[in-house]
Amino acid sequence: MVTSRDATDRHVHQGEPFTDDDAAIAAALEDVSIPCLLCSMVHLTGDPSWIRGELRPAGVFLNEYQGYMSEPDKAEARRRALPVIAAYRDGGCRLPPPPSPEVLREMMEFLLLAPIPDDSVAMFVEDLQLDGPSWADTTWADALPAEQRAACPVLIVGCGEAGLLAAVQLRQAGIPVVVVEKNDGPGGTWYENHYPGARVDIGSHFYTYANDEADHWSEYFVRQPELQAYFQRILDEQDLGGACRFGTEVTRMTWDDQAAMWRVEMRTSDGSTDTAAARVVISAVGSLNRPLIPDLPGRDDFAGPWFHAARWDHAVDHRGRRVVQIGAGASGFQIAPTIAPEVEHLTVFQRTAQWMFPNPNYHRAIPPGDTWAMRHLPFYGRWFRLMTFLPGAGLTMDRSRIDPTYAGNDDGTAINPINEITRSVFTTWIASQVGDDPELLAKVIPDYPASGKRTLQDNGSWLRCLTRENVELVRTPIERIVADGVIDADGRHHPADLIVYATGFRHNDFLYPMDIVGRSGQPLRERWGDEPTAYLGMAVPDYPNLFCLYGPGTNLAHGGNLIFQSECQMRYVLDALRQLLEGGHRTVEVTQEAYDDYVAHYRREIDQMVWSHPTITHSHYKNPQGKVYTLSPWPTQQYWRWTHAADPAHLTFG
Repeated sequence: MVTSRDATDRHVHQGEPFTDDDAAIAAALEDVSIPCLLCSMVHLTGDPSWIRGELRPAGVFLNEYQGYMSEPDKAEARRRALPVIAAYRDGGCRLPPPPSPEVLREMMEFLLLAPIPDDSVAMFVEDLQLDGPSWADTTWADALPAEQRAACPVLIVGCGEAGLLAAVQLRQAGIPVVVVEKNDGPGGTWYENHYPGARVDIGSHFYTYANDEADHWSEYFVRQPELQAYFQRILDEQDLGGACRFGTEVTRMTWDDQAAMWRVEMRTSDGSTDTAAARVVISAVGSLNRPLIPDLPGRDDFAGPWFHAARWDHAVDHRGRRVVQIGAGASGFQIAPTIAPEVEHLTVFQRTAQWMFPNPNYHRAIPPGDTWAMRHLPFYGRWFRLMTFLPGAGLTMDRSRIDPTYAGNDDGTAINPINEITRSVFTTWIASQVGDDPELLAKVIPDYPASGKRTLQDNGSWLRCLTRENVELVRTPIERIVADGVIDADGRHHPADLIVYATGFRHNDFLYPMDIVGRSGQPLRERWGDEPTAYLGMAVPDYPNLFCLYGPGTNLAHGGNLIFQSECQMRYVLDALRQLLEGGHRTVEVTQEAYDDYVAHYRREIDQMVWSHPTITHSHYKNPQGKVYTLSPWPTQQYWRWTHAADPAHLTFG
């Protein structure tokens, strides 16, 4: 399990015993989330009246961590909690019996200020892990002979968050595993993207494996070095280093039907090649790791250094230089404010403006009292995680669904009444940061429905950056690159000593550049073309014993986070392998009928969503024909339910 302490007698999530005096506890309570404190008090006392009284949130907002309550109410909650916490300390930090399922649901609804749908309660209870931290239920494997498990070697491609998760869970099931990773260490995205300002845009306490107590983060939205170190720590704690082949890239996989094995070809960083055989292959390569550099005229004529943001060259000093940044999506949004104070001049080319919403905690360090509470107050950290999950859980697609009768669709400004309100809120926030500059305001207000592309978060840093005297935002297209800069379509020359391409990734090229040849001899990417599809985003007929994590149609734009999504997918994979092994089979494969039904259902749903709106012409979510095959159109709890077990009626075994 993910833990940094001995939990022999106590659940890690219960918290460590403490001896802090009353003054220290009172100081810590100044930093905590009051709604989560009140939930913790229910565990600490066994009394649900803590969440039934007048002290309760007045609203629920994404990334609002102290609780949207009046200051007097917060102070009163702290006053009431202090002597009870002190008594808990003095009594040896012993807990009464845990809350009943009914009270747990009441606590969830207290945090959300709304009823929790019946189909979501079990999902949230599972994520809370109040019975103690667990990676997954792999006890079924204990009943299988060791030699049967040994005969099912699994090869995992990629050691990012999903590949690491798969390796841990398979190892716990006693299934032999090898992880092949092209980089020299774990972390995937967080190994490769080390550009200035790189940080997560999902709250750190939710952007962790579900069993993690998450009391180690230093910021509410933690930066890249800490994230990469987190995945390295997991690798070390789980003793997985010996199972990993770093600096090695899978180039081709061919299914051997007679042997019921995948023949895997690999290339190491020194250019040598090797082969391996695996009964099962899990692709965990992600879809945002192959940089896309536009083929601009004259690109190679530039005389100075240039590189993609995901391949940042730290040997190149940007300080005091004229920098052109091409692209202002998620990475460019973080890079520009970070380097702007250090460069002579920064020119940012942006093809389309991005919607953003205010997040005052985006660069905020976690105060010591909050860390203390996560470490010591019973289950405080679990409710804090759930509080970050709930407002953006994506339990409904109503906000994202296009209403064809809505008037806003006539000019592409909004897709439904809720979307119109969202547009107004975002526009007000953007205008409040830009100041009295109508020209800049016109550049930064998008001309498509809110949330139609990846929505970014800002604490003011991006928009304030654009108002600096040494920064210029250019919305004019690029005509060509020249030796000393960039020429735009108006013929204007923008001098540059350094060019940074913050131009995203080959999002639609799933599993690129691997060649995966199935039973019939057809390469998977040839079968897909520009329309990659997979059952639940994971399985394709004619490619037995192959599972994709973060496959087609599983990227998230409406809620949740990808680590949670990976946990859903691995739960499915583990159950499919259970059925494979318990049945004494050699192969498992999705049926053609189940695949076809799912793909048709997916197409009907995704075409109704805002990301498919015709006004959005430049989007990495879309293929060259303007169709979306990358995103999930499913409410989070629906996908969780579909993946909680592998339906044997949708599988065929051999």
